[in-house]
Amino acid sequence: MSSGDGLGLCVSSKMQPVRELVAKVASTNTTVLLRGESGVGKEIVGRALHRLSPRAAKQFLKVNCAALPSELLESELFGHEKGAFTGAYRQKPGKFEAADGGTLLLDEIGEMPLRLQAKLLHVLQDGEFSRVGGEKIIGTDVRLIASTNRDLEAAMRVHQFREDLYYRLNVIEIRVPPLRERREEIPILVEHFRRKFNVQYVRSIEIPPDTVRLFMEYHWPGNVRELENAVKRMIVLGGARPVHQEIVGSLNSNGSRPGASPALAVATSIGPEGTISLKDIARQAARDAERVAIKEVLDRVHWNRAKAARLLQISYKALLYKIVQCGLVTPEERAERVKEPREAVAAS
Repeated sequence: MSSGDGLGLCVSSKMQPVRELVAKVASTNTTVLLRGESGVGKEIVGRALHRLSPRAAKQFLKVNCAALPSELLESELFGHEKGAFTGAYRQKPGKFEAADGGTLLLDEIGEMPLRLQAKLLHVLQDGEFSRVGGEKIIGTDVRLIASTNRDLEAAMRVHQFREDLYYRLNVIEIRVPPLRERREEIPILVEHFRRKFNVQYVRSIEIPPDTVRLFMEYHWPGNVRELENAVKRMIVLGGARPVHQEIVGSLNSNGSRPGASPALAVATSIGPEGTISLKDIARQAARDAERVAIKEVLDRVHWNRAKAARLLQISYKALLYKIVQCGLVTPEERAERVKEPREAVAAS
């Protein structure tokens, strides 16, 4: 699968099953359900399915089912006739007509009202629909992809999502793992976004290696979307320092730094088949413990590196390397990083 399919940056072992499944099902017309946390890149996977399909020359359209109230969402999907409701001054085709022969991605499908779920089920079963306020039956040839970050099974149990629609949508399920389970992709994504936004804002901003290392530690609750926004802010602000300091503060406040949580270490070591790599867990735990030990010794000797190296029984050169590798900074540097953004705000 080439970089042109949209998944070229997803190089981690956790994304390999996703890439393989996309390659297998892209050429078919089967419905696909994309699942995963918000911001993991489900739309990228959807676009890859479209680009690798025989429908690639036709439209790829996306509708966010959570962004519109029920009446407007129905009109957006199926169109409406003139006079169908207040403000309908002319006939308007919907996305099912516009995407005919192509692909339609229904994002946040779990937020679709039950009434519209019934109409969508009819389209999937019969390949036809009518516009809002109209009686004419319109045929459609659309490859449907749905995505959600909700637990649809739980929604079915409380009668918020139709069981028959669930099974129609969930012919092929692709789960996209969160960014915290794909940490090896972070440097690649950072560089991709850096280049993208440097071009967009006509800048030539570099992102320091210590910031990239810091990004590798952060848990990214907003996933790839949050990372993209962080890099964008760096380019817009003209440097990494403010964003770097915010991440440091977040890591310190939630206890993720200097040592990562055992639960996170286990989560990042779970393989696609549910296997757990004890070697990876031990390696991560050793790195975290080493970072804690080095920081404690350095703080105890007021960052006298020569003395710290003797206490840790390693060479001075090795200590310097580990300080950089662990992303440790002196109290003075930390204070300076806090001071500079404040001065910039005051100057503005």
